[in-house]
Amino acid sequence: MSQLKYKRILLKVSGEALAGAAGRGLDFDVIERVCDAIARCSREGVQVGIVVGGGNFWRGLKDGKGMQERTRADHMGMLATSINCLALADVLEQRGVNVRVQTAIEMRAIAEPYIRSKAIRHLEKGRVVIFGCGTGNPFFSTDTAAALRAAEIDADVILLAKNVDGVYSADPNMDPSAVKYDSISYNDVLAQHLGVMDSTAASLSMDNDIPVILFALEDPENIVRVVHGERIGTVVKN
Repeated sequence: MSQLKYKRILLKVSGEALAGAAGRGLDFDVIERVCDAIARCSREGVQVGIVVGGGNFWRGLKDGKGMQERTRADHMGMLATSINCLALADVLEQRGVNVRVQTAIEMRAIAEPYIRSKAIRHLEKGRVVIFGCGTGNPFFSTDTAAALRAAEIDADVILLAKNVDGVYSADPNMDPSAVKYDSISYNDVLAQHLGVMDSTAASLSMDNDIPVILFALEDPENIVRVVHGERIGTVVKN
């Protein structure tokens, strides 16, 4: 396989992707395959930071269905991400990978508090760092957390591993004529309101000139392929 294209990555894994076909909870067959790919990247010298969503347990405002105050619903979503972080950490450690979990909300019994300098030091020592609880603030998605952490740790790229294989001109499930883009600019993503990531995350990535590659997690080996420079999914850049 070709040489590494990216030395330090921020991998965003959606909670729904970790649930597999069930759509809720944790599918450990999926998680093991994802962790195999992450472990391979780490062994090859890639510095890996991970932000995990929590939608397989709780989707904040959506699951609150107007019955809960937004801030409280979002805090519940942050706690959901911590469950996924611990699951990933455990499976990675079973594969001999050194892992540190850092959370934006302090829960010292199970994770380190997020400290940028410590996160970077862990990465430099070859440890995988998993960032939980989003940004620690309500009204911000875990996509925004991924863009923020990527900027803070000076990541070369943001890898969005989702249940879709790229960026389309429309929802391919609703519009059979939808066109998949190999590459698209942040300006076009924002102007066309494309569902790559929320507008806050897209603007933050654009302002910090961090490319985003969106690809399907259905085949976790796509993670390895992307870090080696293979054209997978869609590249979003300035």
